[in-house]
Amino acid sequence: MGIEAALPVDGFMTTQLQRVINWARRSSLWPMPFATACCGIELMAVASSRYDLARFGMERMSFSPRQADLLIVAGRIAVKMMPVLQRIYEQMTEPKWVISMGACASTGGVFDTYAVVQGCDQYLPVDVYIPGCPPRPEQLLEGIMAIQRHIDQSGIPPMPPGGRRVPLGLVIEPTHRVRPQPVGITVGGA
Repeated sequence: MGIEAALPVDGFMTTQLQRVINWARRSSLWPMPFATACCGIELMAVASSRYDLARFGMERMSFSPRQADLLIVAGRIAVKMMPVLQRIYEQMTEPKWVISMGACASTGGVFDTYAVVQGCDQYLPVDVYIPGCPPRPEQLLEGIMAIQRHIDQSGIPPMPPGGRRVPLGLVIEPTHRVRPQPVGITVGGA
């Protein structure tokens, strides 16, 4: 990849072990998708060739929680699904990260009913909130890069005495502007 030409044949390179560990951790996050609604389609779009999630080392969506360390909650969560989501989170390896993708996962969205959980952060420690209905794929990529930047800067998070780490609580700003329609809309025959 080019590094062989930069180093002499019998050369060596020095670095800190913590930097190598951080680089390896951020470059090999394995996402566990929990997609229940339209945000799941945007999550699938991120894995397509246009947005190319593989460039972050995440082309392997892990559907086994024991092999995943990034939970992406995309879409609304029914009350009956919440115990399943909690069990998936508990089975994931440490350190684990959680992204709440979309208005429904973060606040319940337009589904203000008894059957929909009004925000998964009531039951899971959410690290990154991605607003929108549905959010753009670029916003999910920005959320993933925010977690990668945190891993680079902080390294392995220390475990607090209670065993639960404090979530990051980052909110990703929308990256697009809504523009007016090119043709005016009129109501009626006027």
